[in-house]
Amino acid sequence: MKATILLVTAPDARSAARISDALVGERLAACVTVVAGARSTYRWKGKIERAREAVLLVKTRAALVRRVERRVRELHPYDVPEILALPVSSGEASYLRWLGESTRP
Repeated sequence: MKATILLVTAPDARSAARISDALVGERLAACVTVVAGARSTYRWKGKIERAREAVLLVKTRAALVRRVERRVRELHPYDVPEILALPVSSGEASYLRWLGESTRP
């Protein structure tokens, strides 16, 4: 089983909780860690923007990445949500076993 971490930003704690609860509840993620209070600077529609956001670290199987992306897009309030998949090259064996078991249908 190959693991992946998806990096997702959300505009507020409510959106982050809704996405996290759905992904874990639907067994699309073993765990979602929400880091509140992030500050983002980005270009949007020709202007430099700044925003406070929450960062979600979504731990899942590589085989579920497309389904997770689709579900995040369904739940996310942004027109263009940040969803970046980062492959896990190594990890503690028992954690990776738990991740795999937690994302089985």
